[in-house]
Amino acid sequence: MKLNIVAAAIGVTLLAGCNDDTNTVIETVEVIVEPTPVTSVKNVILMIGDGMGAQQVGLLEEYARRAPNSIYNEQGNTTALTKLGMAGDLGLSLNAPAGANGSLVVDSACSATQLATGMAAGSEMIGLDDQGNIVATILEKAKAAGKATGLVSDTRITHATPAAFASHQPHRSLEAEIAAELISSGNVDVMLSGGARVFLPSDIKDNAAQQALMAELGAPSSVYKKSKRKDERNLFIEARDDHGYSLAFDGEQLDKLESDKVLGLFANSGMDDGIAYSACKADDSCTQPSLAEMTQKALDILSADPDGFFLMIEGGQIDWAGHDNDAGWMLHELLKFDEAVAAVYEWVKERDDTLVVVTADHETGSFGFSYSRNDLPEAQQLSGDGMQGRDYKPNFNFGALTILDRLYAQTGTFPDMRAEIEAGSGYENATGAEWAEAVNKYSDFKLNENEAASIAEREINDYYVEGHSYLSATEFPKINDFKEFYVYGDEIHSDLIGRALAKYQNVVWGTGTHTAAPVPVYAFGPKGVTSGFSQMQHHVDLGQKMMAALLPE
Repeated sequence: MKLNIVAAAIGVTLLAGCNDDTNTVIETVEVIVEPTPVTSVKNVILMIGDGMGAQQVGLLEEYARRAPNSIYNEQGNTTALTKLGMAGDLGLSLNAPAGANGSLVVDSACSATQLATGMAAGSEMIGLDDQGNIVATILEKAKAAGKATGLVSDTRITHATPAAFASHQPHRSLEAEIAAELISSGNVDVMLSGGARVFLPSDIKDNAAQQALMAELGAPSSVYKKSKRKDERNLFIEARDDHGYSLAFDGEQLDKLESDKVLGLFANSGMDDGIAYSACKADDSCTQPSLAEMTQKALDILSADPDGFFLMIEGGQIDWAGHDNDAGWMLHELLKFDEAVAAVYEWVKERDDTLVVVTADHETGSFGFSYSRNDLPEAQQLSGDGMQGRDYKPNFNFGALTILDRLYAQTGTFPDMRAEIEAGSGYENATGAEWAEAVNKYSDFKLNENEAASIAEREINDYYVEGHSYLSATEFPKINDFKEFYVYGDEIHSDLIGRALAKYQNVVWGTGTHTAAPVPVYAFGPKGVTSGFSQMQHHVDLGQKMMAALLPE
């Protein structure tokens, strides 16, 4: 903004002639003063749509704007992401492991570490640089500067993305160690997520005394049903008694909490998926807090700190749906994430002391809508004067908008469909007819027995690795092309469901893992801060820019 100042007090004295008469003329001078740009903020909110590339954003926007029965029809068909983008700045970010020994494709641990530290990191490391050194994260630096801090995720609090902001481990799989580090470090004031299984003693399944203790704390049995620890530590008790955390295990408990230090874990592993959330929201039966509700609670708590705060919010199951090549599930996860973005936007839209960055750690699945030779359109007569008597008949099927509604109509995830098989004949014995029945129970797109037969096929694993967490199985679901990029054992049956349904959905998938596609960056806040995000950059740069804004030297 420019300030126009009329400088009437500036006099210009003109001497006329050689006598003592002096004529003083006051001139009006317009002085253009550039205000000092705002380059720092009190608060930073980082939102990560895990697996949310530009393609996934496209799915969300197409549904919101053009699905005949879009849930956004009464909201101007405008997503919160669009509102944030229109009010702020947009850019793109590369995300592969950086540095001299970098690689082409990133995993969530490395990507989140690069965002958290502003430094190159190695694959599958947590909070370490590419040489394996412990590096302070933006969250830890914010805490050291006297700010409040928080982590929110709909996966597990010890999962790769949240873990990278507040722990330091050589591998992302060390979730029991991450859990202990999160509560003992004192660096995170608010933690809201799933993942109770690594906070529970190893014998929780059979230890009646520990079960009674968890029930007394208010935890439903679904939260403490099993443990992934190898020791007898109950980190909930340690968090409460030794580190001052208030505990919450369901939405009602969280809502009632009045504390500045909260550990809320609402599921044994990941929280409810997006389809389950859409269903319980519709009939008002949700017991877990939504991603938006966890976000709002974290904002309420952290914003009470006069020194400001850092908050990371992850919509993590967009990635899980992408790995499974499940477009219907992915749509519901995007809707859940956008609801959280809306909560942040409402909180921040009138403020000038906060930077909001919304991005992804990477794209998952190489997803896209595509035109095909299946179900070619019928000829139509159009009234336009340029048709010259010809029918309108495209050569290919470019995808009906009703597909968007039918994706939304899916009532269960591909893992739900797999669970039907696991409870019945099992993967080794299931027939095409059984797979068709399992898929058709939840999908609005129906398969016949022959179409579903490919889901049942299995083969010898050519990539067997003894002791590998996924590749040690001798038998794998059969993928006929790009099979090297489908890696997750029996979970690959989900990807085969995606392939079988693809022709009806006008959907294509390229992988069961991640791609190196640049991801969107939405930045909202003072222009002096956000304009620097409106470019092609790297996640290392994003981390450095957020730290420079929140913690200026």
